[in-house]
Amino acid sequence: MNRTDELGTGNMKSLFIKLAVPAVVAQVVSLLYNIVDRIYIGHMADVGQAALTGAGLFVPILLLINAFAMLICSGGAPMMSIRLGEGQKEKAEKILGNSFSALLILSVIMTVVMYAAAPQLLSFFGASSNTMPYALPYARIYILGTVFVTIALGMNLYISMQGFAKESMMTNIIGAGINIILDPILIFGFNMGVVGAAVATVLSQAVSAVWVLLFLLSKRPSIHIKKEALRIDPKILFPCIGLGVSSFIMLSTESLLSITFNHSLAMYGGDIAVGAMTIITSVSSLITMPLNGITQGAAPLLSYNFGAGSQERVRKAFRMIFSTCVVYAAAGWIVIMLLPRTIASAFTSNAELLDYCVWAMRIYFACSFSIGFQISCQQSFVALGQAKVSLFMALLRKIVLLIPLILILPMFMEDQVFAVFLAEPLSDLIAASVTTGYFLTHFSRILAKGPKPRKA
Repeated sequence: MNRTDELGTGNMKSLFIKLAVPAVVAQVVSLLYNIVDRIYIGHMADVGQAALTGAGLFVPILLLINAFAMLICSGGAPMMSIRLGEGQKEKAEKILGNSFSALLILSVIMTVVMYAAAPQLLSFFGASSNTMPYALPYARIYILGTVFVTIALGMNLYISMQGFAKESMMTNIIGAGINIILDPILIFGFNMGVVGAAVATVLSQAVSAVWVLLFLLSKRPSIHIKKEALRIDPKILFPCIGLGVSSFIMLSTESLLSITFNHSLAMYGGDIAVGAMTIITSVSSLITMPLNGITQGAAPLLSYNFGAGSQERVRKAFRMIFSTCVVYAAAGWIVIMLLPRTIASAFTSNAELLDYCVWAMRIYFACSFSIGFQISCQQSFVALGQAKVSLFMALLRKIVLLIPLILILPMFMEDQVFAVFLAEPLSDLIAASVTTGYFLTHFSRILAKGPKPRKA
């Protein structure tokens, strides 16, 4: 029995652990790409606060790069797994090949456009004369490595969705390990500052990309990159993009959200408020990325068994994903509420910025316990191929709720910075309630309309 077939026959709890744990580890490790950069940058002598804020201003561009990788691959990977569950190996191979070709083309376009537009984009995102000298070189070096970033992030999903969770995890461990080693050497040893941080990240992503390609070109996975599958077929690619739109919206609106936050905070609170938001964004990733690891790691259990018509196995998989996400988010919320200063001190030693972060974090994360409900249900829609619903739920939290609240609340509250941060917990709670309620009431209907069990 090969690794992929085991998804439809193996013990569910054992498979969940085998798939989810390495994926969570991979997500946590991948946090080190950016968090380690920010920790080192934030502790640079004399210029740490300005440099940290400058690096934080690159976040919207980083999110856009990731969003376009997900546009192609976050839909293609579960579609591939569903086709495998249906026994259509040739279609699964075409999905992988088409996704790879489209990703390469898109990466080249993004590199050219974003490199040229970087100064204007950073100014629009809120860069000041104090932070631009750090933001621009960091951004342009990172942008030059776009092809490595997209391959390491996007194509790695085609490894995990075939049940190779440990191999997928190694993509992140290898890259993060190299990044951790290179960061202090380049930032402090060679006195390269933020430039060194960007170079370290790009080099580490390049090694991760090579690892992913070597694995997908080998004979180990059931589905691997084949020359004859690289020619783009709109009938193959467009449904994958359609399913990936929800993940694209989630990340691209995260970029828009970051811009909105930075603009509003720069207007009402200045550079220190933007610096605090950089730290808060990093802390937020400590909750959301492991949750994404749980949902992405266990997604093959949902997608494969949904394609095979194994409804009871799909139900069991969702229950494990849901309960694990809810418990983890609640635990993270408790820690942040109790220890905001301890957490923030990892990113800065500036006393003023620390004091600012403590109260801001308690407001921003007031309802973060609800994120476990939101992410588990929204990502399960994606794994089950429900493109339209997953797109709506992706739009709901950020576009319908959060961004309007960021802009509107300061008009009605005396403390405008407080109002900006308050928008986050309000949108978290409302979006989680709607998404969870809709999923639980429509889950059985989705299964009933799905593929029927395959004949032996």
